Amino acid sequence: MKFWTRSILAASLVAAPLVSFSTAAEAGIGDLLVAPTRIVLDGRKGAEVILNNIGDEPATYRVSIEFRRMTEAGDLVDVTTPTGADKQAEDMIVYAPRKVTLAPHEPQSIRIVARAPQGLPDGEYRVHMLFRAIPPATPVVQAADDKPKGVQFKLTPVYGVTIPVIVRLGNLDASAGITNVHLEKKDGAPAIGLDLVRQGTRSVYGEVRVLKAGVKDPIALQKGVAVYTEVGKRHVSLLIPESARTAATGPVTVEYVETFDDGTHLLAQTQAVLR
Repeated sequence: MKFWTRSILAASLVAAPLVSFSTAAEAGIGDLLVAPTRIVLDGRKGAEVILNNIGDEPATYRVSIEFRRMTEAGDLVDVTTPTGADKQAEDMIVYAPRKVTLAPHEPQSIRIVARAPQGLPDGEYRVHMLFRAIPPATPVVQAADDKPKGVQFKLTPVYGVTIPVIVRLGNLDASAGITNVHLEKKDGAPAIGLDLVRQGTRSVYGEVRVLKAGVKDPIALQKGVAVYTEVGKRHVSLLIPESARTAATGPVTVEYVETFDDGTHLLAQTQAVLR
């Protein structure tokens, strides 16, 4: 799965002078690094997320829970009306601290545990944990002879990193397939498009590789690709590096591979011809 980031505009209303674990990968935006980028819990053992302020100034971050839905296009969209399963997932996730202030280059762990209530049905439950920067209060400077003219806004960018927190209860399984492999454009650049198909009671997650006979490295690769339980199929578009574009024709092998600290597991594989 790819990590999600967003920029929020915080408006300060001014009418007069006022003062306003899965992998070891890291997600980052601004001066914040978060690792790992995905947490999977089984209802027994907890986990930790490490926040690291890599900037040169102190920074404060608020931790909160949000909900996302995956579309068949592979996008994660905000959920305005949480389902019963969403609320059950939120209720069982316990985490602390919920607000941290970090000195420059200081790390901080966020402890996370899932406490499933008795009688909760087996299944996969998911929330998304948001780590959002809180901008420091700064005065709105106004010259003495500068009279306020109506309502004014000061816009401050507020950055956040979101990671999925998944709870799996019971004996769950899943399988995956690859279909519809073809050449396409992504943001105007050559890419290989395909659909990942999922069946079963849990999500799947891994990296997609496009291999060409006689070429050592994949001609296209995308890591952190998830197919969540709300969709049975999602589209993936892999940019083709400029160095591999001459090889991106003819027969290829496409793999969807789960990666672990101690190895890999092949989720799906198919042969295709790129034209």
